[in-house]
Amino acid sequence: MSGSESHTQPSAEQKSSTPRRLEKGDPAPQFSLTSDAQTQVSLSDYSGKKVLVYFYPRANTPGCTKEACDFRDNLSVLADAGIDVVGISPDSPEKLTRFKEKYELPFPLLSDPDKEVMKAWGAFGAKKNYGKLIHGVIRSTFVVGEDQTIELAKYNVRATGHVVRILKDLGLSDK
Repeated sequence: MSGSESHTQPSAEQKSSTPRRLEKGDPAPQFSLTSDAQTQVSLSDYSGKKVLVYFYPRANTPGCTKEACDFRDNLSVLADAGIDVVGISPDSPEKLTRFKEKYELPFPLLSDPDKEVMKAWGAFGAKKNYGKLIHGVIRSTFVVGEDQTIELAKYNVRATGHVVRILKDLGLSDK
């Protein structure tokens, strides 16, 4: 083990890369990304509507598949409340297309290969993984209001059971 791997305290560089967290009332950072359908999707496309934006590390992994399928299976509850869903990962649009088709996901999946949008939303940076500090995608979910401000921000969520908790937080479930 090298000396840098044995440190439990983050370095000054790692501390400075801790992402700024969005909070309720903050303006949602704007984005325009390529979708699984090879089209550009922008946050401004949802102006005047509510949209749930979730960030996940990688398509076709067990946790990300579970989370995506949970959103799919609860989409009618969200749609009835007037909330659209958009997923964002660093995967290529082609990989997102295969993921969407394989699991019949009825919402757009967007590609952020440079992770710039993730960084702007505080969904990429230093995080603990099995006790080690690493840099990566921070599984996060946001509800953006009609006025493009953050209504709900959840960071470091677990894939399993997350959607049910979001529905409860939104008052859409009593589970």
